[in-house]
Amino acid sequence: MKEKKTVLQSNYIIDGIAMQMTPAEMLDSCLVPGTVQESGAGTGGEEPIIDETSDPCPAGDGLEYGQLYKYLSRVESRRDMTRRHGRPCQEPFFAGEYTRARIEKALIDALWMKGRFRLNDLSLVADWQWNTGQIGNLAAFYHSAEATADLINSLGICLGAYSFTENGDTGCGTVNFKVGTSGRTDVEDDLAGEDDDFMDLGGGTPFGSEHPVISNKRSVAEKFASDPDSWIIYVPFDTCEFKLGGSLLAQVSGTGGDTCPELEDADYFIDCYELVRELVEDNIVIAGTTVSDGGLMAALNAMCGWAVGADIDLSGLMQAYGESDRLRILFSEIPGAVIQIKDLDFDYIDAEFLLQDVAYYPIGHPLKWSRGVRISEKSGISSILQSLMTSRDASEGED
Repeated sequence: MKEKKTVLQSNYIIDGIAMQMTPAEMLDSCLVPGTVQESGAGTGGEEPIIDETSDPCPAGDGLEYGQLYKYLSRVESRRDMTRRHGRPCQEPFFAGEYTRARIEKALIDALWMKGRFRLNDLSLVADWQWNTGQIGNLAAFYHSAEATADLINSLGICLGAYSFTENGDTGCGTVNFKVGTSGRTDVEDDLAGEDDDFMDLGGGTPFGSEHPVISNKRSVAEKFASDPDSWIIYVPFDTCEFKLGGSLLAQVSGTGGDTCPELEDADYFIDCYELVRELVEDNIVIAGTTVSDGGLMAALNAMCGWAVGADIDLSGLMQAYGESDRLRILFSEIPGAVIQIKDLDFDYIDAEFLLQDVAYYPIGHPLKWSRGVRISEKSGISSILQSLMTSRDASEGED
């Protein structure tokens, strides 16, 4: 069995094709300037690792919309498990897509924290725990490292460090990403709170701010406020289609067979991130959460409280995407955000999203004295979305 150092430093031959760089070389290219990683770039004396790409699992039985809440219950159970043990890469074939989703989730999770920072101020620490004993898994690790280097470079951020540990568990393995910090720093009075613990982001990233700081405390609530006039806004951080491949729903239902969302628009992710982060820092966002594991449905359910539910209308979103499958929209794991804003701020955020050419979807309102998510069909939100789309199309046609 290959040792840790060899897995990182060896050359790879995958499906009969020699890869140009080792995993260590790709990951070292993303490190914060001046950082030296112990793994190095390889000695060149190791034998190449030869592996092949695994095929995706065949499709299982179809899904039924009438089973929506049963699916949600199963997805929530699996979601709780991933919080404790990490989200595994169940299908080696989707290792690259899985890794990009893990990176974007970690970055969006940081978006909700107190502090003064932008995306370019953040660095990530990557930890792979991988099962190298099965055919296809080392090829999957290579594609995971490749996806990491590609996305991090495209986003203009850096790796603070990375590590690799062999894990003999069944399946492929996990990779966890955490936002890196460099230690305590003094902050201005308007930021500091009695229980806040602000951390210096280091300022070592090439395009970062002068003195970025982040707290271990959230800036916005995780649960919906009990304001039925406020708006629930959905912001997907990519323009790709809704697909269920690699999702928790596909895992718990045994369906498989679908492809993953193709997260390829790093520039659009940056635009979404900076805009939502600005709204958080300007106290426009009342509550917010990350859309990732379990998709939009799990995110909405997590924001509901013991006496505050959510009344959700998908008709406008379905029309905008040309998507007729509600389960795809609700459980596809395109990284993104759900935010709650006051009704009086709606026109402001409409102008901001339109100015930045970022798509957003008003999908409903909180429900007082209710629990959970209620999916309904109404014309009001659909009309608003149609008006927004018409206005956006008209503005793009102007000189």
